[in-house]
Amino acid sequence: MTALPNRMNRDNHFKLGTFASNCSGGMSVTKSPGRWDASWDSNLKLGLLLDEAGVDFMLPIARWIGYGGETNFHGSVLETMTWAAGLLASTKRITVVSTTHTSANHPVVVAKQIATIDRISHGRAGLNIVAGWNKPEYEALGLTLPDDHETRYAYAQEWFDIIQKLWTHEGAFDWDGQWFKLKGVHSDPKPVHGRPPIINAAGSGQGREFATKNADFLFTPAIDLARSSEEVAEMHELSASKGRKVDVLTFSHVVCRPTEAEALAFVETFTGVNSDWAAVENLVALQFAHAQSFPHDLLALIKDRMAMGHGGYPLIGTPEQVADGISLLAETGFGGTTLSFVDYAAEFPYFRDTVLPILEARGLRLSD
Repeated sequence: MTALPNRMNRDNHFKLGTFASNCSGGMSVTKSPGRWDASWDSNLKLGLLLDEAGVDFMLPIARWIGYGGETNFHGSVLETMTWAAGLLASTKRITVVSTTHTSANHPVVVAKQIATIDRISHGRAGLNIVAGWNKPEYEALGLTLPDDHETRYAYAQEWFDIIQKLWTHEGAFDWDGQWFKLKGVHSDPKPVHGRPPIINAAGSGQGREFATKNADFLFTPAIDLARSSEEVAEMHELSASKGRKVDVLTFSHVVCRPTEAEALAFVETFTGVNSDWAAVENLVALQFAHAQSFPHDLLALIKDRMAMGHGGYPLIGTPEQVADGISLLAETGFGGTTLSFVDYAAEFPYFRDTVLPILEARGLRLSD
């Protein structure tokens, strides 16, 4: 087997990926008939487009029940491990990340799953760790979401410690922990590069301690860029204090058209009266009740952005304006962003042909 470089490990390169293409509606909580369908055929078409264009990664959301409303936003979702395996088997360069909830997936099983899909792709897998926040999903699975973040992340730490040992330890071992008692466990084969890239979304203090200790990429929203600049600097300092380098990623929603007027007109077609506001209210209520990913003092702005792109930073306008927005994220200190579109496969080619060359000319992206 010939090992391939993992694009998430490239230095001096502003990373671009997609987010939530495995979920119905993608990142737009809209009733618009042109919304993303999240079928396998659509995801495969998108994956091949991204792979050929040199986009770095695809990141899914692991979801088990939808958010209700008229569309039941995220009610139809492709499971992330099998989704990633199919995409990695069909592509050549792109990294495909699997998103996994620690509470719903045994670490020995996850270690084997990730190692397997990493072997399928010759080293292009990634793992996004979710310590838990969506209480109705826990209840749907017959699980209990701990009220305190300390318990959630203590469990996640032991869970990931087991996975890391399975990926590195030769031979069998026992594990006598607080949550796991394992006898004679081992996992072979190992991932191709020793450890795939690790992503973790973190908003609370405990979450950011976990991310800067364990992850390669901390994933966080960009609502107020002045605030984000301070937060990114703090995350870099926190990771450096642990002797680590952790990049900070965010997520964005793209509406790119030849003119600004055309872009704004398109926004009107899927927001406002066409937003699924009942689903937005459910989504925001859950985020504010059980997670600390979004700043609570920016509720009104967050609701509008939730409807448009699940809280993603808006990149709206001409190719030059969209490139300017991405450049601003880089200047803020982010090492990359995911991109979402109302219809990923239909809209990405224009972004590819018009925005990517600008980013390469500005030195933000390495040419392949």
